[in-house]
Amino acid sequence: MSADTLAAIAAMSLATIATRFAGLIVPAGFARRGRLEAAFEAMPVAVLAAIIAPTVLATGWPETAAALITLIVAWRSPLIAVVVAGVASAAALRALAPML
Repeated sequence: MSADTLAAIAAMSLATIATRFAGLIVPAGFARRGRLEAAFEAMPVAVLAAIIAPTVLATGWPETAAALITLIVAWRSPLIAVVVAGVASAAALRALAPML
């Protein structure tokens, strides 16, 4: 394992620990006001986008098309329908990709 890889793992570990302890450090009353509350509410979406965006943009067309289908379903459907549509469309498009 290279030194760069080890440093990246250590940095990610520290960032994970810091976010877990942030909930203990930030008082509940302080976290419920204004911009900080909005930031906490936006965090799950931002993390999810950061995880999904590289897959959508760096892989083949089946994953990109499945992400678009999932986005369309997410526009008006409940979460379980979005998850099912995303998984099903990704599996179906990956299966069809070699035939096209």
